[in-house]
Amino acid sequence: MKPGHEIRLRRRPVGMPTPGDFELVETRVPAPAQGQLLVANGYMSVDPYMLSRMDEAMVHMAPFAVGAALDGAAVGRVLQSRSEGFREGDIVVHGLGWRDLALVDAGNARAVSGAFPVSAHLGVLGMPGFTAWTGLRLGGLRAQETVYVSSAAGAVGSAVGQWVKRSGGTVIGSAGSAAKATRLVEEFGFDHAFDYHGEDVGEALARRAPEGIDLYFDNVGGRHLEAAIDALRPHGRIIACGMIAHVERDLPGPANLPLIVGKRLSVRGFVISEHEDLRAEFLATAEPLLAEGTLRSAETVFRGLDRAPEALLCLLDKTSENFGKAVVEL
Repeated sequence: MKPGHEIRLRRRPVGMPTPGDFELVETRVPAPAQGQLLVANGYMSVDPYMLSRMDEAMVHMAPFAVGAALDGAAVGRVLQSRSEGFREGDIVVHGLGWRDLALVDAGNARAVSGAFPVSAHLGVLGMPGFTAWTGLRLGGLRAQETVYVSSAAGAVGSAVGQWVKRSGGTVIGSAGSAAKATRLVEEFGFDHAFDYHGEDVGEALARRAPEGIDLYFDNVGGRHLEAAIDALRPHGRIIACGMIAHVERDLPGPANLPLIVGKRLSVRGFVISEHEDLRAEFLATAEPLLAEGTLRSAETVFRGLDRAPEALLCLLDKTSENFGKAVVEL
């Protein structure tokens, strides 16, 4: 048995989660059984979908259980292996974050390249990057289209913009501050970006895309979705992978849904875990671009397992200057 630590859900949040809903607990981690790995986690991911898992009404994933450790993507080094497919020292990605030591079934671990910073496997090469690439594929992105992406300074949004530019398209992003918008244009190649606190979303899109947009990549929902429906051209498309605005259950929905019919729009939601068959193709495309520096990665790093709840709650903070992928270094 080895001593470890994990973050548990102390109580079910009432409304928005708060730091008091979590607790850091000491644990004892047993040696791996046959077919298992003992992994020392180096980094863990915090992602918007985790906020939805606080809610018992979660639809497509099991909600977090009160009194149990949270879980999510992590990357670490194998300390002990009782699986023929892994050796001590291998770097692996798995789903048991929110703890410093993880006892992982080998079938739920994936060895990754050591040629990149390990945290990249949680960001631009991990679930967010894979989500961006897959979502644009499912959305039928074509060359020279105009795409709007909400939450563009996040891990998914910043990757979406880069893939759109590689297709020859025009990309518009919204972000939570003027500084983030500037970074999107100057560092990530966005054609336009705006602070949705400082500008009305609909007016911002009308100014930057007066002829309309072809595709909306929705990370937010709410007024961003409503503005995008207004801005979409006939036969435009919406691809939705997250609606973080609707963590607040009383948020009203878009008032212009009849335009989906009038404009003959296509709307598709997706869950990235259903598209594992595309991961190898994604990595074969993304890894060389990251190696040569033409695919950029940005991270906000929180240090220490005890800061994991803070990192997660920062995803809800509309005044936070977090940029790119939020990770916790353990």
